[in-house]
Amino acid sequence: MTTTTVKAYGATAATEDLKPLDIQRRATGKDDIKIDITYCGVCHSDIHMARDDWKGASYPVVPGHEIIGRVLEIGANVSTHKVGDLVGVGCMVDSCQTCSSCQQDLEQFCENGATFTYNSPDKHIEGKQTFGGYSTSVVVDERFVLRIPENLDEAATAPLLCAGVTTWSPLTHWKVKKGDKVGVIGLGGLGHMGVKFANALGAHVVMITTSPEKGKDAKRLGAHEVLVSKDQAEMKKHQGSFDFILNTIPVGHEMDPYLGLLKIDATMVLVGAIEPLAPFSGGNIIMGRKRIAGSLIGGIKETQEMLDFCGKHNITSDIELIDMQNINTAYDRILKNDVTYRFVIDMKSLK
Repeated sequence: MTTTTVKAYGATAATEDLKPLDIQRRATGKDDIKIDITYCGVCHSDIHMARDDWKGASYPVVPGHEIIGRVLEIGANVSTHKVGDLVGVGCMVDSCQTCSSCQQDLEQFCENGATFTYNSPDKHIEGKQTFGGYSTSVVVDERFVLRIPENLDEAATAPLLCAGVTTWSPLTHWKVKKGDKVGVIGLGGLGHMGVKFANALGAHVVMITTSPEKGKDAKRLGAHEVLVSKDQAEMKKHQGSFDFILNTIPVGHEMDPYLGLLKIDATMVLVGAIEPLAPFSGGNIIMGRKRIAGSLIGGIKETQEMLDFCGKHNITSDIELIDMQNINTAYDRILKNDVTYRFVIDMKSLK
């Protein structure tokens, strides 16, 4: 297969900073769309993969799965998009399309393994892996290219493709509705989107945080109340009162205090911590028939529904725009929680 060399930024080893690289992209096939990347969000997963925190990284790693851009070229069979359209690519670029998960528009749970936007085996270039959005362009199967509403701020839309759908999916799957009392634990990249979405869906939103100083910002984003989880008296007041809790804490933590907040038959969904959690008391879920569940990003159909909802309600992420050359500083700042609330790379800086 013919390939083109494009500019990118990536890691060549777990202990090294990201640096400029040249990578190969496939030629635009009959079902493909070639995208000129204008902006790419920076997700905590990018850092985990670049630094091999989850083991299994294959170098070089070119991260980036919150991609926004304009269509440069379309294949002969493409009917969904035309040259010049504003489009997005999220965490996946392919799946088998035939298993029961794919048939239900749940490509993220593809039984034969979804092809993720970076660090997955590339079906099109033998012996190679996929490279992400920290690059000037990308070629993607049209079924995995999303339509971006033109009224949205282009850069601030990028994080919707991961942080957005990761929080939208559980809120809609568990049918959060007007009047529900919804807790969002943690006010980071995911949490700030959870607050915005729960508010737009009509819920009474309570931001649950260990940091009282985040209260003011939580209310600006759409929280109606702020609950400081270290305040025992306040936690007691809210016991047994939540219809749904979205838990965005990205690391292992104590679950019992939060389980106590759920109503009978209510659910807490984990979207952040993919590691062992502290042991919790079975009594805390048995007494009240409560549920702990998990959720992973969202399928393509669901992601498009989320983007259309954002277009209708004018919802985007709160971002800080950076040049590609400042990515290593941005990674260090993310690890110190020093970002409000998501970094987005301006790809003009790479071109």
